[in-house]
Amino acid sequence: MQGNEIMQEEKVFKDPVHRYIHVRDQLIWDLIGTKEFQRLRRIRQLGTTFLTFHGAEHTRFNHSLGVYEIMRRMVNVFEGRQHWNDENRLLCLTAALLHDIGHGPFSHSFEKVFDTDHEEWTRAIIMGDTEVHAVLKRMGDHFPKEVSEVIEKTHPNKLVVSMISSQIDADRMDYLQRDAFYTGVSYGHFDMERILRVMRPTEDQVVIKQTGMHAVEDYIMSRYQMYWQVYFHPVTRSAEVILNKILRRAKVLYLEGYQFTQPPHHFTPFFNNNMNTQDYLKLDESIIYYYFQVWKMSKM
Repeated sequence: MQGNEIMQEEKVFKDPVHRYIHVRDQLIWDLIGTKEFQRLRRIRQLGTTFLTFHGAEHTRFNHSLGVYEIMRRMVNVFEGRQHWNDENRLLCLTAALLHDIGHGPFSHSFEKVFDTDHEEWTRAIIMGDTEVHAVLKRMGDHFPKEVSEVIEKTHPNKLVVSMISSQIDADRMDYLQRDAFYTGVSYGHFDMERILRVMRPTEDQVVIKQTGMHAVEDYIMSRYQMYWQVYFHPVTRSAEVILNKILRRAKVLYLEGYQFTQPPHHFTPFFNNNMNTQDYLKLDESIIYYYFQVWKMSKM
């Protein structure tokens, strides 16, 4: 495919969930090296959950690599089967890698306060004046739009969309196992290898052979338990409320003309509701923690 090369030597990431993450495509390797993707190292996967489960310090960077690796294995399973077109391989891998690139700090709490949508920012980063866009354009002018459409679930190839967004997709299969590993709980695990072996491509979606139903049932129960025991944990939810109120209070004070000891330059575009892609990309959790420390010393 135009603009991509297979590297002479495979690159690998050691991963506690999938053992190894394998990269052979120059395009994927270059996307990982962009500043927009590296920013995900500074955004936790589970927001405030680390206050409940102290091991949950993993990041969107970890998760995005994991989703890419599962997608790579899915593509390998589908290779040579009916309804699968190998020309879609790189599109699938790229969409899997970049599917969370638009997440902001403390993702959902941040979105509620500043009325942002990480999916819209994902599209803006892929289609805008970014390093990610420049790398994607090497595949052709149409390629960034195709990747964006897969992530937005508007791409005409429904099979490709279902591989990254459905009831059993690469995204869910990674975050359930990864979140279970880092929180230390036992009920997020399921037999992913078995599920991958019994996955089959059809014209519109991924399906599972009947012989894999027990593995699917196990997956469904794991997901159910993770939501009730981890994602909906009351301590995590209360921490989100506190975070939400801190950010809302800072916004109200700014709009009322309060003179901050340290002007909140990184937040100003969000307080004024006129942020652009570059403003968004400058903000990560390390920046927010810095302002929290400064605001603690403010005199009211």
